[in-house]
Amino acid sequence: MIIGFGGFLLLVLAGVGAGLTGATAGLASLVSYPALLAAGLPPVIANMTNTVAMLGTTAGAAVGARPELKGQGRRLLPLCLITTTGGACGGLVLLVSSPDAFTVVVPWLIGGASVVLMAGPRLRRMAEHQEHRGIGPLTGIAAFLVGVYGGYFGAAAGVLMLALLTTVWSQALARTNAAKNIATGTANLIAALVFAFTGKVFWPAAIAVCLGSVAGSWLGSVLVRYLPATPLRVAIGLGGLCLAVVLGWQAYSG
Repeated sequence: MIIGFGGFLLLVLAGVGAGLTGATAGLASLVSYPALLAAGLPPVIANMTNTVAMLGTTAGAAVGARPELKGQGRRLLPLCLITTTGGACGGLVLLVSSPDAFTVVVPWLIGGASVVLMAGPRLRRMAEHQEHRGIGPLTGIAAFLVGVYGGYFGAAAGVLMLALLTTVWSQALARTNAAKNIATGTANLIAALVFAFTGKVFWPAAIAVCLGSVAGSWLGSVLVRYLPATPLRVAIGLGGLCLAVVLGWQAYSG
């Protein structure tokens, strides 16, 4: 498969959008994954390519959110170890799963992720009275499962992690959002390394999306300090539901 210069630029732009939405709303893959499918990649290869490309989102978000990450290292370390282990497990599940099974389950993952995204504020309000600051056993298990999901597919893994962290950490949303970006990024890291050595990553597309996502996530991390995320969250959630319907129709009608 060959991507021309115009297609490369379009994927860079998709990466910018993915980084922006990932850093602010936790849904980078709902932008980048459809773009890779539109470029002609099969679903499993598109997902592996997307996982590698999203390393740029983590890098850009970390640079853009340095003020918010200051002082969070001690509790981020155990959280990242948990999500990294989960991400490795999720990546292995994807490798041993059949392509047909992945095609069938993706619409449900996207649809569920979109619903969770739009319900985000309600989840945070339900958890606003929690004052725990550490990572207990139940939180660790939940973080591991989010990591597994992130390594397997990842769309809205950031939203799930943000909802989890707001129940155990009492701090400004911008700081929790910055921690979310790092935790989900480490879940993605091991899976990306596994996929990189399988020979199934389409590198031209991965590089294009990665380049754009670095810039987009840096910008998103800065904007999240000042802009309300509600319009963006609702728009992405509705778009994700539409995508889930389209992919579901393609999977089940075939």
